[in-house]
Amino acid sequence: MLGFGAMRLPLAGEDPAIIDETSTTKMLRYAIDNGVNYLDIGYSYDISYQESMMRVLSRALGDGYREKIKIAVTVPVRIIDSPADFDRCVEEQLGWLDTDRIDFCILGGLNRMTWPEMRELDIPGRAEKAMAAGKFDRLGFFFHDYFQALRSVVEEYDNWSLCEFQYSYMDIDHHPGYGGLKFAADNGLAVIATEPHLGGRLTRKPPESVSKVWESTAQNRTQSEWALRWVWNHPEVSTVVSNMSTIEQLAENIALAGDTMAESLTVQEQVLVSRVRDAYRQLKAVPCTACRACMPCPQDIDVPRIFEIYNEAVMYGDMESARSLYRNEKHRIENCNACGSCVNACGRSIPILDWLDTARERLVEGR
Repeated sequence: MLGFGAMRLPLAGEDPAIIDETSTTKMLRYAIDNGVNYLDIGYSYDISYQESMMRVLSRALGDGYREKIKIAVTVPVRIIDSPADFDRCVEEQLGWLDTDRIDFCILGGLNRMTWPEMRELDIPGRAEKAMAAGKFDRLGFFFHDYFQALRSVVEEYDNWSLCEFQYSYMDIDHHPGYGGLKFAADNGLAVIATEPHLGGRLTRKPPESVSKVWESTAQNRTQSEWALRWVWNHPEVSTVVSNMSTIEQLAENIALAGDTMAESLTVQEQVLVSRVRDAYRQLKAVPCTACRACMPCPQDIDVPRIFEIYNEAVMYGDMESARSLYRNEKHRIENCNACGSCVNACGRSIPILDWLDTARERLVEGR
């Protein structure tokens, strides 16, 4: 039920690039000793950190622990420009892990734009050859896009074994939401749910309107517990990956996993979480529904995604994470020449140019 995510390992100090190897080893072995059997390594935007992190994990999996857990490594599509790039990334990570085989390879970042590119490069065929050569056992993908794009990914290649989605009680309607979760499970894929706490946003002190909803229940549960229980309530979910940075978080989540079952939330509890979701959504600044009528933009600006990042920063009071996402996804609001094509196409008459200026001030200039 609980998978170990490696993207927020404990640090040795203030430097975000130096992992606390002693604490990491203690955490990972504690997890395995208590039944966790899935390690999701992920892939950092910082390649030097990725290498350091994987070498630490390799040493932590010594003394027989490697044989007790399944490992998933990610090959992000953003670094694949040719079939050889896929091979290089797999070999690189095998070397960092000091192994000649891993259990799962995740093609990271599939969406409506990148999947056609990967098909054109025949990356699935390249992955088949790597599996035949014994580099890894099963192929999966990480997806963050709309349901119809997911349908294309699943139906146009028939040898996926698993898929990963970001899934929390705030993600029920999109990217790809519950509909995508059920579709993938109904098509025989193991579904790995990631970010049940939405990158920690659902565990921080909520706005007053959200707090009032939580306080209306007599249930004595933390926000973290509510978030996990809600995702685990879905029988379509095979594993929930949590990125933990302390042994206390790990122990709490392991204990909770042992005390939770699918379809165990009462109707009243599900209604409570729905009310929390609605309270958060009422805090949205830009009334964008991501219908994408404004796309494509002549300047290649992803307006709906920028508004999503900005809205989430406002809803959760977390501008720092939003700025990081904006930079990592390489958005360029400053390329806007105010041509107005997006404004003319918007069925909700949103003053898009004004909101783009606001998003630029907050996300780019840090005002």
